[in-house]
Amino acid sequence: MKPVILAEKPSQAKAYADAFKVKRHEGYLEIYPCSIFPEGAYITWGIGHLVELKEPKAYDPKWNKWSLTSLPILPEKYEFQIAKGKFKQFSVVKKLLKSTDTVINGCDVDREGSNIFYSIYNQSGARGQTIKRLWINSLEVDEVLKGFSNLQDNRKDLLLYDEAKARQISDWLVGMNGSRLYSLLLQGQGIKEVFPIGRVQSPTIFLIYQRHLEIEQFVSEPFYEIEATFQAVQGKYKGKAKAKESKREKIQELLSRHLIQPNSPGVITSIEKIDKRTPPPQLHSLSTLQATANRLWKTSPADVLKTMQGLYEKKLVSYPRTDARHITPNEFSYIAAQVSAYQQIIGHPFEVASLSPKKRYVDSSKVQEHYAIIPTKKLPTPAKLAGLSSVERNLYEEIVRTTLAMFHTDYLYTETKVTTDVNDLPFFTTGKTERDQGWKALFTRSSKDKDDHPLPPLQEQEKVDSVIGIKEGKTMPPKPYTEGQLIAMMKTCGKLVEDKLETEILKEVEGLGTEATRSGIIETIKRHGYISVTKNIVSITDKGRVLCQAIDGNLLASPSMTAKWETYLRKIGNGEGSMDRFLGSIAKFIHSLMQEVPNQLKTKQIDIKLAPRASKYDSKFKRDPIVICPKCQKGSIIAHKSFYGCTEYKNGCTQTFNGFFLKKKITPSQIKMLCTKGKTNIIKGFEAENGQKFDACLAFVEGKIKLEF
Repeated sequence: MKPVILAEKPSQAKAYADAFKVKRHEGYLEIYPCSIFPEGAYITWGIGHLVELKEPKAYDPKWNKWSLTSLPILPEKYEFQIAKGKFKQFSVVKKLLKSTDTVINGCDVDREGSNIFYSIYNQSGARGQTIKRLWINSLEVDEVLKGFSNLQDNRKDLLLYDEAKARQISDWLVGMNGSRLYSLLLQGQGIKEVFPIGRVQSPTIFLIYQRHLEIEQFVSEPFYEIEATFQAVQGKYKGKAKAKESKREKIQELLSRHLIQPNSPGVITSIEKIDKRTPPPQLHSLSTLQATANRLWKTSPADVLKTMQGLYEKKLVSYPRTDARHITPNEFSYIAAQVSAYQQIIGHPFEVASLSPKKRYVDSSKVQEHYAIIPTKKLPTPAKLAGLSSVERNLYEEIVRTTLAMFHTDYLYTETKVTTDVNDLPFFTTGKTERDQGWKALFTRSSKDKDDHPLPPLQEQEKVDSVIGIKEGKTMPPKPYTEGQLIAMMKTCGKLVEDKLETEILKEVEGLGTEATRSGIIETIKRHGYISVTKNIVSITDKGRVLCQAIDGNLLASPSMTAKWETYLRKIGNGEGSMDRFLGSIAKFIHSLMQEVPNQLKTKQIDIKLAPRASKYDSKFKRDPIVICPKCQKGSIIAHKSFYGCTEYKNGCTQTFNGFFLKKKITPSQIKMLCTKGKTNIIKGFEAENGQKFDACLAFVEGKIKLEF
């Protein structure tokens, strides 16, 4: 039997196919016999998740309607279904999986890739096959061939699947129960909105909210300092006395005590020079790359991930969803062999300082599933480089430059500390003189990177003229987050937690979310209307404030709770934890929400008024009359949120049309045809209960819509 390789998506399947001679079929590819697959093989693919958790109503009809009396939603077992619109590809995959004795998991090499593979495999009904795991960090042909020649067993993969499934179900439970609970209770207080709740989303929103409260509640206070501009023989420099007071009089007293006038001369009493060096930066993980790209080019974290995935599929960079900042000696050896070629890509040749691996970058003990993001062996042609978008080019060059920095010299500078005495009051100055740009030459992007105010040549005991004054300043509030800082905040939010034990837990699991999910979480809370992003600045919306006021004091607002769950999820992935035990603790948490939240919300004064929810059907265009009502002939048919109805309904006309028919949306023009001609043209894409799609006309017969073939 030919083995079947299941890829996560078509582009991944194509990348595997590039390493072999293949024949194309609908929904799969056939590999011709070769040394790795003597009998040939089949490559098929998902479209991301072909299989998803069933909705609550599939378990119990009472869970179809949102009501407090039907909560909590806790099925005895969890069932999956084929995702909407993916039945056709699932059928192809199912047929291939059931016809073989060997299946190779070629999905992404992470927790979610394991989940996608096993959820499809289990739903297909295939049983008893030998399952192997393809584990690679690059889609280059030689890496793909090496990976298929050295397939791994699926023991680790099964544990990752248990971990991912536990996360998927726990997120579903928290979302289904928390969203209904808070939405219904807040609606009871007159706030007519839906409030999606998420295990990671909610504490993330709360941290943004806390930052905004700090900004809003900040009271700016004046402070006063003594600043001097000194004129030496060879130039000017500034100095500051170590005095900072909230009252101007105290600074004035200090000046008077030292008999200092605005032009009192000074003398340089000491010059201390310290030679310093900064090593090249570490290699990029996904989050450091997202933060860097957002700071430099305002690229959103979601766009960075999407672009990096594209560069990975173009075989130009290694696997992007990594939290590692190190590589192994294997990767270092191919990079070292091609340093001059990478230098040509960025147009920046330099003399290599050392071709020996340094522990700062090359350390196998710091690499688990994936190593840091680096360029692949594949060198893009000038034409391929020219064909990259500006975002792709920025990110690819950032990866190349950061990788090349390993082979450059340290950045060298001299820090000079000067003490200038004016009537026994010391003024302090710190200056920086660059001695060797070193690796920084790779990253000089603007004049901002230069040291604009170097110190002039100075001598000890040199007398200087002075202009001395009192400088008034104001304490400044913290700044709102940018999207890039939001990624960093989610990763390091342990610094914002006061409890030391919880801080350690957050540090251990690297904060909220994972390298692969943080940008998606930000996009989700944007989509739900909890935050807005304008010119890269993240703001909490009124809807976000309502949610945060509602969950304040509850574990849903706590990053520590999410971190503790993530800690146990990792135990499941390591074979040290049980999915049943984890889901049992989630069930207890949901029961406690049901008991505590109603009373908590009664005591809260949520004083924000939200604008009524705007329906996509509420625009003037959608509310325009579509056609004269065929029943009463007085009113007009207009669009509502999920149906069409007559404007004369208050006067007794009951004519309505459902907005959907067999999962197909009915358009205003099709409603018009039904009412005027009694029949539509052929409509494509109706879906039967078994998932099969078909085309048909709709006919209007005796006040009802019927299919006509």
